[in-house]
Amino acid sequence: MSHRYPKWLIWSVEILFFIGLYLGLRAWQQRDMIQGEAPVFAAQRLDGMHFNMSDDRGAPLLLHFWATWCPVCRLGQSSIAGIAEDWPVITVAMQSGSVAEVSQHLAENSLNFPVIIDQEGVLARRYGVVGVPASFVIDGQGGIRFSEVGYTTGMGLRMRLWWAE
Repeated sequence: MSHRYPKWLIWSVEILFFIGLYLGLRAWQQRDMIQGEAPVFAAQRLDGMHFNMSDDRGAPLLLHFWATWCPVCRLGQSSIAGIAEDWPVITVAMQSGSVAEVSQHLAENSLNFPVIIDQEGVLARRYGVVGVPASFVIDGQGGIRFSEVGYTTGMGLRMRLWWAE
């Protein structure tokens, strides 16, 4: 004798399964990303200006790791550029080539956000970044409030910055 389950029950179980799968995959992707206090660093930006993380205390900061060779990073570049017009943002070009190569990529894509080059991945390792894009929302006291790996919408990042305020 066969027992038929209602369609709503089958759909509910399938939805719960996929939500659990999605959350498990996200947790696995973020397993190495640091939490708590953000490591303070200073570096020269691509435009020659000096960046010191301690100087940006008081307002939330978006720290965004990306790479020129990353197709998923390209999907979110315009969102990061838009956010940089309204919020403190520093981006890190991870293992993306020389200053000239990163500059060329920015020019070809009409991007104008602050960039630090992390050719050897040293800064990325300090933050536990093993894949890009990866974003950290750091509150005004230097604590990591949110971290994301993979594509994230501009609205999602803006909301996280707003919540961190």
